[in-house]
Amino acid sequence: MTHPDRMTGVEKRAVFSLSLLYIFRMLGLFLVLPVLAVYAPQYEGSTGALVGLAVGIYGLSQACLQIPLGLLSDRIGRKPVIFAGLLLFVAGSLMAASADTIWGLIAGRFLQGAGAIASTLTALLADLTREQHRSKAMAGIGASIGLSFAVALVLGPIISSHTGLAGLFWLTAALAVIGMVLLWSTVPTASRLTTNAEVRSVPEMIRRCLGDADLMRLNVGVFALHLMITAQFVAVPTYLETMGLDISRHWQIYLPMLFLAFLIMVPAMVMAERRGRVKAMILVAVSLLGLSALGMALSAGSLVLFLLALLVFFVVFNLLEANLPSLLSRTVYPGGRGTAMGIFSSFQFFGAFVGGSVGGILMARWGLSGVFLFCAGVGLVWLLVALKQRVPAPAPNLAVEIGRDEQRRKSVLERLREWPDVLDITVIAGEPVIYIKVASDFDRRRLDELISA
Repeated sequence: MTHPDRMTGVEKRAVFSLSLLYIFRMLGLFLVLPVLAVYAPQYEGSTGALVGLAVGIYGLSQACLQIPLGLLSDRIGRKPVIFAGLLLFVAGSLMAASADTIWGLIAGRFLQGAGAIASTLTALLADLTREQHRSKAMAGIGASIGLSFAVALVLGPIISSHTGLAGLFWLTAALAVIGMVLLWSTVPTASRLTTNAEVRSVPEMIRRCLGDADLMRLNVGVFALHLMITAQFVAVPTYLETMGLDISRHWQIYLPMLFLAFLIMVPAMVMAERRGRVKAMILVAVSLLGLSALGMALSAGSLVLFLLALLVFFVVFNLLEANLPSLLSRTVYPGGRGTAMGIFSSFQFFGAFVGGSVGGILMARWGLSGVFLFCAGVGLVWLLVALKQRVPAPAPNLAVEIGRDEQRRKSVLERLREWPDVLDITVIAGEPVIYIKVASDFDRRRLDELISA
């Protein structure tokens, strides 16, 4: 058996390759985020509300498709679903690049969102890593998302100042194609054998996830988080312009701020996990999220106060973005990970849709402070919901070497599937190691007998 405190080679490769895939995928979404609210008013037929819709509409199609694609990935495998999603994202990017009206831009953004692969990517990462290493794996993914966010905030304004918004969409299409290549060339392939789980119909699986209070608290949390980030970026670029900072210089604000956010976020996350203070960390982060939005609302023309509040927002956003999926994968019942991730991602992207749409309306009616006060209120509601969140203790997850001989592998897997203490098995294509999730009071001697028999 592999030492439980060390990541296997497969786990390290999975984290590295999926982090790369996340970087190229999220760059495609984030590159337009800091500039869309500035350029969209130039399109024919544009209004304040439609600009907000263009910012957030991708979240609506994402929300509609995350659950079906999460369910589908539980049945046909993760990689085919991810590939199809990337193809849709390419098509949406090309449509948006060719648009000359606000409705054409909205349609392209909607089609971009139809490539709803976030839940499937997260489920694949959870398949390929054991629970005791999942926080580290999710931290790696969170860092890659944060890195792509930082790069996008720097490059988006610079590139768009030379190519316009259309040039950014052409670039996002190319990044998605690179993601397709990475998917098949570097990401390990995993198949999962669920044991001791009831066979349920699709509606029953969805009802079970929606009926779990702890899963729903996480769903509400990710809805609020992405509502806030999208609404903020309807307002933040405009605020910086009103303070005399041209959009081509916004990266000079974002880059050092995001660098500082990473320096603070990663140690805080690791320390909380080691000391068993995950819930406390989440409550503090949610509180700071709401306070940062309030600080932006009260900055009253003070750029220094505004930037301090924005720094706090970036720190806690990245912290929560990495922790919520990890906590979800720990909480969900065996065999339902893809479904639960699909529901989670639906809430996430529906939050982005609501944030963009409502942010555009609020900004048109009540200005920048209206958007920030709305986000502060959302943070307060989330804090009240999160107070009752339970954080389950990690179940034992083991990496077991069973060799490459097909006959022996088949025999060992059959014995493991029949043993009640084994809850979940993940088999990685071409690798001699499998991952098994076992009951907390499992009999290690019995496990050794099953493997060596």
